[in-house]
Amino acid sequence: MNNSLPLLAILFVSAYVAGSINFSILAFRFSGREDPRRHGSGNAGATNVYRQAGIAWAAAVLLLDMARAMGMALLAVSLLPLDPVPWVGLGLVLGNRFPCFHRFKGGKGVANYLGFSVIVSPVWAGIGALAWGAAFLVWRTPFLSSFSLVACLAVGTIADPAIHGPGMAGTIVTVGLIVACHHQNIRQRWGHQP
Repeated sequence: MNNSLPLLAILFVSAYVAGSINFSILAFRFSGREDPRRHGSGNAGATNVYRQAGIAWAAAVLLLDMARAMGMALLAVSLLPLDPVPWVGLGLVLGNRFPCFHRFKGGKGVANYLGFSVIVSPVWAGIGALAWGAAFLVWRTPFLSSFSLVACLAVGTIADPAIHGPGMAGTIVTVGLIVACHHQNIRQRWGHQP
């Protein structure tokens, strides 16, 4: 792990910069639409894009976020032992949430974490996608469905025999950040905010 620290730091920063490129903001800007953060939930993620522009735009943003994350994951697993790789995923989520190119106000990182996990833990990424669908059928609430997805992704990563203390810590911090990013949804759901 110690030998990997300089490379991990470079990949972490690269992931943050890559995650800072917000496809929904760019797509809306180039198509003449208003910034997606100005309407709906104020979030620049696929769910808010869906509310404002429909399923095709939301799917495009989701797929672009996932593809970018898969590219970073492929780079990370090809250059690092698997154990520190989850920290690169954290860099992506941080970039998506606090994008340096978009005034540090972006999405919530779920699509990035899913795309990253498709490479790191593909079976659990599939299970997580099914869990998202099942949770949505039950609750009809995207953020609760996202929590089901993220929980599956985390379990899949932590259950990997190649993941030890550092990888588990990176996974836990990433999940904690994603949950914290949904603080407004949580408060609204349980009646602490109008």
